[in-house]
Amino acid sequence: MSGQSNLQKKKFYFDPLLVAVTVSLLFIGYVMVASSSLHLGMEQKQDSFYYPVRQLVHIFLGLILGLGIARIQMESWEKLGSGLFIAGMLLLVIVLIPGLGVRVNGSIRWLSIGGLRIQVSEVVKFFSVIYMAGYVTRHQENLQGSAYGIIKPLLLFSVACLLLLMEPDFGSSVVILMIAMGMMFLGGARLKQFIILLSLVFALAASLVIVAPYRMARLVSFVDPFADYLNSGYQLAQALISFGRGETLGVGLGSGIQKLFYLPEAHTDFLFSVIGEELGLLGVIAVIALYALLIWRAFEVALAAEQAGQRFSAFIAYGLAIWLGFQSFVNMGVNMGILPTKGLTLPLMSYGGSSMMVMCCAIALLFRVHSETAALNIQTPQERSKWASV
Repeated sequence: MSGQSNLQKKKFYFDPLLVAVTVSLLFIGYVMVASSSLHLGMEQKQDSFYYPVRQLVHIFLGLILGLGIARIQMESWEKLGSGLFIAGMLLLVIVLIPGLGVRVNGSIRWLSIGGLRIQVSEVVKFFSVIYMAGYVTRHQENLQGSAYGIIKPLLLFSVACLLLLMEPDFGSSVVILMIAMGMMFLGGARLKQFIILLSLVFALAASLVIVAPYRMARLVSFVDPFADYLNSGYQLAQALISFGRGETLGVGLGSGIQKLFYLPEAHTDFLFSVIGEELGLLGVIAVIALYALLIWRAFEVALAAEQAGQRFSAFIAYGLAIWLGFQSFVNMGVNMGILPTKGLTLPLMSYGGSSMMVMCCAIALLFRVHSETAALNIQTPQERSKWASV
């Protein structure tokens, strides 16, 4: 009996649906990145496979990091939460130091480590989920009983957002605030206080748009991109043309024209538009369905962990679901003209080393939550308190 119990403790419990959805998104994303970047690689690097090969390396590194993340117990993540968030804040400061941060397209968002560019905001999103899960677990009574319980973490996140805005990275700051507020809401924050704070956040976001001319230009072009389609509305206008050309079945994989001559950032922020053109409405619906399944399953994993008494693990899964759901919604909304243009990638699909590796780590953490919950559910009450894993 003892040997069987030890064997059970060493076992990792996979979620078949999570595996299938994740692999599908990675595969479709890689194929579409290759389709949208072959010409770009030839133009910029004289190598058609420059971007596909690099993306394959990003996925490989992400899977390696994910395997390491999945081996760490949730108890350890809970202890590390505050330290990781502080480390994330330090990274946001370091990237702004002249000579250390790497400037790309006018923004300083990257650190070069060992020849690999790391986008700090992606790492901070991951750390934010872990920190907020620990905070909500420890301070649930304060969240439910007073406004201070909500304001305290938001002050820390406001500092992080201020540093992000200095890069500037408005999109990531919005994502991080949504992660924090969404997790506090699920943790029992009073609806009245939550609405007040949400209103303040929207008012602050509106003021940031008004004071920055380039953000205001994006908002104006979002309302009517074809009014100035050769300047401020160019990117969105070309994205909408991509969807229009795709119709129901698409023009065929690799046969898109927009990515060749017109659509900027086709392999990164606007990959969804390439999917719309080449795979059509059916391809778009398939991708949306995969994200819906992923987010639904993440909430199911969170609910199972909460029912098993694993509150920290549950809020990790809730936070990851909010993050994946909100960022994918924003990216798709931007591509389809539902939301103003933001520089956010499509999770698990868009080209980018930092985004891909961090997203793989996020999914691995979700697998860890599921595995520990599954292990608890099959053990006797006496064994539950002793459960440990690799």
